[in-house]
Amino acid sequence: MDANRRSAVIVGVLFLIATAAYISGNALIESIMSAPDDLKDVYSKKDQVIWGVLLELINSVAVVGIAIVLFPILKQHNEKIALGYVAFRVIEAMLLIVGTIGPLLRIRLSQEYIQAGAPAHSYFHTIGALAAEGSFLAFQLAMIVLGLYSLWFCTLLYRTKLIPRFLSVLGLIGYASLSASAIVELMGHNGMVLYAPGALFEIIMPLWLIVKGFNSSQIRT
Repeated sequence: MDANRRSAVIVGVLFLIATAAYISGNALIESIMSAPDDLKDVYSKKDQVIWGVLLELINSVAVVGIAIVLFPILKQHNEKIALGYVAFRVIEAMLLIVGTIGPLLRIRLSQEYIQAGAPAHSYFHTIGALAAEGSFLAFQLAMIVLGLYSLWFCTLLYRTKLIPRFLSVLGLIGYASLSASAIVELMGHNGMVLYAPGALFEIIMPLWLIVKGFNSSQIRT
């Protein structure tokens, strides 16, 4: 396997790891945090929360890894976009890491809440709500950052034909929808349906890279 083919496989695997890790981690965390009185349960289920956070951290590492592995290939066509993709993936990862602070804080908050006798309508609930809101805002900002800069990324893929153009177009639609969904969520509406095109791209494109790789005629050896 030559270096470019190996890079394609690594990028594809990292995309899938990032997607699987975030979905799994978020599911573990939200299954506890979405309960009506989650402060009663978070501390007793802290191991589940910690595993969820670790999975989300794996996602953060994977998204930076994607940009680093892609850099030498993208640089051949546009160094500024290649550098920008690394930078914005790092920003995305940092925002996602900030978002994991909320669930970790709620573990300690839950412990204090239980020790205080689980008082109703206490400041514990206010702090817990603020921690949850902070995580929500960090995630939505990360999605805006990812969505907007990935439009440049997919435009470069379209121009260079490193992958089939229909995939690049799906990426353009998907990442535009991703940014739109985050904005809709920040405005207080449900934008989950707008995640679908981006999620589809981040499954189909990595599978394509693993099976077919990049268009070798567009890569200088």
